[in-house]
Amino acid sequence: LNVAPGELVALVGANGAGKTTLLRALSAVQPITGGRVRFDGQDMAGLHARQRVQAGIVQVPEGRQVFEPMTVEDNLRLGAFARGARGALERIYDLFPVLKQKARELAGNLSGGQQQMLAIGRALMAEPRLLLLDEPSMGLAPRLVSEIFARITQLKTLGTTILLVDQNARAALAIADRGYVMETGRIVLAGSAHDLLHDPQVQQAYLGV
Repeated sequence: LNVAPGELVALVGANGAGKTTLLRALSAVQPITGGRVRFDGQDMAGLHARQRVQAGIVQVPEGRQVFEPMTVEDNLRLGAFARGARGALERIYDLFPVLKQKARELAGNLSGGQQQMLAIGRALMAEPRLLLLDEPSMGLAPRLVSEIFARITQLKTLGTTILLVDQNARAALAIADRGYVMETGRIVLAGSAHDLLHDPQVQQAYLGV
């Protein structure tokens, strides 16, 4: 599996296929027992999670995992800490205006959609060179799913390199450049997102067609 600079790549597959495990392996949250992770030509073996963040690999975890007892702004500022980034708050507030409106509120008081925006904003504060997005639409109403995917598309337009995992395969492939299909830990299909969206095998297995 490869992600080129500036690409938005979608990784789709059924529950239990190994998508989240792969993202956790890339960010070093989960150790690997085989295979290699290379980033910008460098072997990532032996680099723990903080070092990978410092290299520019930043993950938005499944389930958002914001720091609920802290304010929205403090959550965002923490995102810049591990990489030593300055973290342009105003850039995040431009992307997610609701976070500016609620900057002094506790993160635990936000709606699910607002917490997802906060989780993405927190990751962006680290100025990622590769953004790993794990199930950003999970548990959100359809209107909010559309809003989150619109923001992800905006990030791509701004040049952010993204590896996106989402159960909503149709929505993920619709905004991606390329896609991979994973089954039980293996990549079984790969190609342009457009081709995968119209692949009968993918349509039947993942798109409900």
